[in-house]
Amino acid sequence: MVSEMFRIRKETLDEINCFLLDPGNPDVQAIHRVVAKYGTPTEINAKAKEARCLSNLMGRLERMGSPYLENLKWLVAERDRGAFIPVSQYRKKILGDEATGKTFRESTSVTLEISALQYFPFLIAEAEQAIDGKEIMPGRYIRVRKMKEQESDQGDILAVAAAMQIVGASYVETLDTKGTDGSNIHLGGPETITGYFGGIGQPNDHALAWVDELLHYYTNYGINEVLNINPGTVLLGYLLYRLGVDVRFKISVFMGNDNPYAVLWTLMMAKLFAREDGSTPLIGFNLSNSVDAEALMACADIRRRLGLEDKVRIEHHITETYRSIVRQPYNRREDLLKVARVYPNISAKHEGGDPEVEQTIAHPSDILDYFRDKEEVIASGDMDNLKNNYLKKHDATNRTAEELTRAGLSFLAASRLHAR
Repeated sequence: MVSEMFRIRKETLDEINCFLLDPGNPDVQAIHRVVAKYGTPTEINAKAKEARCLSNLMGRLERMGSPYLENLKWLVAERDRGAFIPVSQYRKKILGDEATGKTFRESTSVTLEISALQYFPFLIAEAEQAIDGKEIMPGRYIRVRKMKEQESDQGDILAVAAAMQIVGASYVETLDTKGTDGSNIHLGGPETITGYFGGIGQPNDHALAWVDELLHYYTNYGINEVLNINPGTVLLGYLLYRLGVDVRFKISVFMGNDNPYAVLWTLMMAKLFAREDGSTPLIGFNLSNSVDAEALMACADIRRRLGLEDKVRIEHHITETYRSIVRQPYNRREDLLKVARVYPNISAKHEGGDPEVEQTIAHPSDILDYFRDKEEVIASGDMDNLKNNYLKKHDATNRTAEELTRAGLSFLAASRLHAR
């Protein structure tokens, strides 16, 4: 029996609206002040659209003499000559003659996702391998590299933005304004790790600084999807979208959505702050690594009943970095196959190689490598190791594509590379 005690009174909603619409509300006015630095929402969106224009991105790389421009031209040429395997041929490669006439469940296609694409040259190495091995390029990329370092690295930030349009993939950037940036003055390295148990954190005025940084990269580079790690910045993301700024975010695994009730909380807020057309800036969210297949399906069912199935992607780690994040071996591919038979708009995120592969290499993937400066990585001689780690994630992504195919399920890859 459903209790009427759960009903939210109209008077309560009116009180919340009064709070948000109060012209003297200092918290809401602070958001308006940050936005006003960049213009009106219409002006901000126009700046972002111009910054995101592929010809403008390529032009900026040319003017700065970036070595990445030739890589992008190569990528365009390879795409246009049909160098990447079509999905139908990939299925035949996996299944042989059995693929002919076989029906694949397209309605629940799984988005192939890889993380983290730290350096633009890794993407080119991945594309070369995909061409040579007739492999699949992912349809979604996550980046965790320091934003300021990307900006100063020969146009890396521009090259990735351009490449995503060339290959037909979505991508997410991780802003520098977060608790690991020193914003919490009491926290440092591993010796203060218990201080992070309440979340990474964005204390004091850093939530507004996050909005400021987001608008900087949105207007200057057209970056319109970012990682979100804090309840305060999640709310600010909703409010920014309601103001008319077309930025979106995905919620990180570090938020700890690890049961259906946590997911209900997350999705209720997405529903409450959706625009009049029903759209929400919450483009996706990572569930906790500990969530099992049954809980995944329960969460997907909540999403369906709230009418958000086609709007909010559930992103789940299939693999994780071998070191510094989870107990190994960690592989959730079987859970994915169970969920993908029933629910759509699921993303299979590959943060590491398959564990049986990782344990054989000299430098297994490590989440702590994400926080290293490029200069230090080069000086240590580890750049090739990190590239190898990334390519092992690509291999794991293709293993997932293979298993989905064998199960009669479908996947979403880089749409402009792999014809369907």
